[in-house]
Amino acid sequence: MRKFNVTGRCVPEEDYMVDINGKLEQIIRLVDKRYYFTINRARQYGKTTTLFSLTKALASDYTCINLSFEGVGETMFERPDLFCQRFLLHISKALENTDKDFAAAWPDESVTDFDLLSFHLDKLCKDRKIVLLIDEVDKAGNNQVFLHFLGMLRSKYLSRGNGYSFTFHSVILTGVYNIKNIKLKMIDEGTRALAPDENKIYNSPWNIAVDFEVDMSFSAIEISSMLSEYETDHKTGMDIKAISEDIYRNTCGYPFLVSRICQHIDEKFDKNWTQVGVQNAVQKILDEENTLFDDIYKNLETNANLYGFIYDTLVLGESYSFIVGNPVLGLAHMFGIIKNDNGIAVISNQIFEKIIYEYLISKEQTNIKKRTTTGIPAATFIDNGRFNMQLCLEKFAAHYYEMFNKSDSEFLEKQGRMLFLTYLRPLINGRGFYHVESETRNQQRLDIVVDYGCEQFIIELKIWHGDCRHQGAYEQLLGYMDSKNAATGYLLTFDFRNETNKRESAEWVDFDGGKRIFDVVL
Repeated sequence: MRKFNVTGRCVPEEDYMVDINGKLEQIIRLVDKRYYFTINRARQYGKTTTLFSLTKALASDYTCINLSFEGVGETMFERPDLFCQRFLLHISKALENTDKDFAAAWPDESVTDFDLLSFHLDKLCKDRKIVLLIDEVDKAGNNQVFLHFLGMLRSKYLSRGNGYSFTFHSVILTGVYNIKNIKLKMIDEGTRALAPDENKIYNSPWNIAVDFEVDMSFSAIEISSMLSEYETDHKTGMDIKAISEDIYRNTCGYPFLVSRICQHIDEKFDKNWTQVGVQNAVQKILDEENTLFDDIYKNLETNANLYGFIYDTLVLGESYSFIVGNPVLGLAHMFGIIKNDNGIAVISNQIFEKIIYEYLISKEQTNIKKRTTTGIPAATFIDNGRFNMQLCLEKFAAHYYEMFNKSDSEFLEKQGRMLFLTYLRPLINGRGFYHVESETRNQQRLDIVVDYGCEQFIIELKIWHGDCRHQGAYEQLLGYMDSKNAATGYLLTFDFRNETNKRESAEWVDFDGGKRIFDVVL
């Protein structure tokens, strides 16, 4: 019986897999054109599985050599002779199960430098179309010896077709970092010690690689291909199209997250293939520790500029054009944290947004804990299993007035929204969760959707800009309520003016069609 796999390479005979034939066809076209390229994607993005599937798809027309630098150790990259010898041995081992005679031709003890390796490749590649695929190149990307190897491949690539120099038909490197712009680890040749950081340079010979523009994320239609296979085996009666779209809505097709949701529904939630089942699986993911989330936290912790950019985007509603040439945005994109949404940099998916918000809230709780402690038990807001959002906003308003005053206006203008989320989080934790609608996030407006049990609450957070703009906020929220088929909404407005006559209120406002908005102005 097949399973959903999130811990390694997926195998069609053992695991439920998305149909990626369309993606493979695009990659094969690059191979057919003899291109060299790099597949740079964030961690757990299906790179290894793609290489495995690609190797099988190419096997009828090419000799494929599929290697990985995972676990090879630093020794291989200490000296050119060690690299050349072990590189040839790894190739021989990779070919053992497909072509033993050709595998035996690769090892040669006389190959002790890159010139000799180049001559050796001339003989072996002359009469064959060989595709070299190397996974986990990050393990060697900042090493001088490996970059010399890439330099040799570049030289042979540029001179191929001259009748006496032969090389690989195509070379595919995969990893998180872009080998075209890698920071080189320099060695002091006198002491063989690492040179000081200021001597590190950006220098890679891999500028021959073409851009790789294949979308590696899964569309809702592609997700449905996997669920269709599952449904054939289990006959759960699920609405495949609706569940696929719901999974995509939460993940934007991030491969690990797609498979993890499916795995939890299948194994943890009694095969409950409904919207509630998807929500339960998402909540389970939000509560667990995994290496993907750990990487995101680590990257935010170790890069102050990245942390500031993400904070400004999520909390303050700043909008940034998606320009990967910007080092900070390029880093966030490389790590899979942001994506390009019609030219604007936004968080990649709702799950990432939730866990990053949780991370930011936790950090803020540490910084301003004394000022945000409520002392109100979560049970106060729950009546017969239903969450009382009106009471939550009323209590938050009282807490806000108690803890802050006019002298805090500069602090509040930056932190007001975070304060509310910090207040809300422990009250719904365990049975509910929230997400922020990215398309409405800006400096004036922020829409939060809270799911608690079977209910959904729509809250719009705004900054006060006068009565006219406040009336416009009603229209915006009503429009968003219509899109969610909701009759009730909540409007929380922060008024940061220091005027003594500024408006402070909490009241229900009724509209045509039975719509209601609970309007709170602080």
